[in-house]
Amino acid sequence: MLLLWLLLLLLLPPLAMFCQQRFQNSRLSWLISLQHWLAWRVLGWAATWQQRRLEQSTLHMSQSQQQTLKWCLKGDQGSCQTRKGNTDMSTFWNHLPLTKASQVQEKESEGQLLTPASPQYHGEASLQATLLGLLALRKSYPEVLAPGSTACVTPTSPWPHFFPWLGYALGRVSPHGAKDPQTLLLEALMSPGLRVLEAGTAAELLDVFVGLEADGKELAEAIAAVNPGAPLSRQAAELQEALEQGRQGLALRLWPKLKVVVTLDAGGQEEAVAALRALWCRGLAFFSPAYAASGGVMALNLWPEQPRGLYLLPPRVPFIELLPVKEGIQEEAASTLLLADAQRGEEYELVLTDDANRTRCRLGDVVQVVGAYNQCPVVRFTYRLGQALSVRGEVTSENVFSEALAQAVEQWPGAKLLDHGCMESSILDTCDGSAPHYEVFVELRGLRNLSEENRDKLDHCLQEASPHYKSLRFWGSVGPARVHLVGSGAFRALREALAACPSSSFPPEMPRVLRHRHLAQLLQKRVVS
Repeated sequence: MLLLWLLLLLLLPPLAMFCQQRFQNSRLSWLISLQHWLAWRVLGWAATWQQRRLEQSTLHMSQSQQQTLKWCLKGDQGSCQTRKGNTDMSTFWNHLPLTKASQVQEKESEGQLLTPASPQYHGEASLQATLLGLLALRKSYPEVLAPGSTACVTPTSPWPHFFPWLGYALGRVSPHGAKDPQTLLLEALMSPGLRVLEAGTAAELLDVFVGLEADGKELAEAIAAVNPGAPLSRQAAELQEALEQGRQGLALRLWPKLKVVVTLDAGGQEEAVAALRALWCRGLAFFSPAYAASGGVMALNLWPEQPRGLYLLPPRVPFIELLPVKEGIQEEAASTLLLADAQRGEEYELVLTDDANRTRCRLGDVVQVVGAYNQCPVVRFTYRLGQALSVRGEVTSENVFSEALAQAVEQWPGAKLLDHGCMESSILDTCDGSAPHYEVFVELRGLRNLSEENRDKLDHCLQEASPHYKSLRFWGSVGPARVHLVGSGAFRALREALAACPSSSFPPEMPRVLRHRHLAQLLQKRVVS
């Protein structure tokens, strides 16, 4: 019976499309409603099955991790070969020594040209994240997943697992297979009844709204040209009017029924989310179905109503270990812990063994344990160890720098921070005989130039946030941070350059500390103040 329903579900979308092309009328609404209902029946069954698996694995977490550990060690997978049944941690540690993500990338790139990573993941973790994310979203916002209520405005999707029939079956606005961002945005703009706005990542959505501001007139003309006369001409006029009222709350003016924004969480997305919340998407909820990195889906989000992302670390594939972090410093000699050993309030670096390369990799992502789901830890991602600044051994971590920058921006009248990047002065050779220092590039809204007084505020905030940095500044070992304002679109150009790299990951983690001169120079060329 289930197979029959699945076959019917697969046949209905192309049938509906064919009929809509031949008979452009509303009499086929029953067919659209039927395929939507069938889609949710199938998705509901699949999600319920995944929920049961998750409940069982989290209720018996130690047993689940042991099974996953056995999977990591079994069979004929090169360095993972062991005697059958030998699944103790010491064997695992001996066969798979810890490596860093940068070392893995270097090893994979030796002697071969890497191709960009796929914008979708495979395996049960990605499937589980997608199914449970859709189910959780529907429970929290029952009306948002009706036919014609969802549109994705970027070529990549926030849902980790790709269902070829999902867009048709759920009646999504976005045209199937479209890769041009402007085409996707036009379709969304011509659908004022949207309730859900999707984008691959928050940074990509930020680029969409910045581009909408810049190209609003051309988009309005394109909408009017689709079918001259009412009602699309009215929509073009309404778009122009909405843009003229400013960026704050723009999304709700364009789509009055909009409820939630869905993006995929990854490293370096916090500032984009904050900018979207404060300006274009003010008043809307944000939801990410998972936290992902180049290694795959690492954590699940089952709580769309939470204002800040809370994630469950699942006990199955990929196999996750925890490396203790104390006061922002990695304990190199520390042994990894299993999920069952996680302590509430403590911080840990994630160590991931995935099914792609069987490498036990330190990701650099640091989480804080904030609760538990059955026996599994619930965490909040806090910062990345690889995104720290150090010109004299002071180690200014990503979260310390970001908090200091946010405090400084609050003191800049009218300014809203969209994005930032920083680097050590040695990258650009800007010391000029002076002490080494931080070079900081910011993209703002509401402020067109920076006074010297405003620039100095960042250095004062850094000294307040870091006693070590303050001491080095007092003795003159470190010079004051230099702040530069870049023009609109500078960080979009940076993201495009990063995505073009052969070894780029998906989702593209946004680096806050640039280590390569050509990327630093890309921002340097776009300085306006």
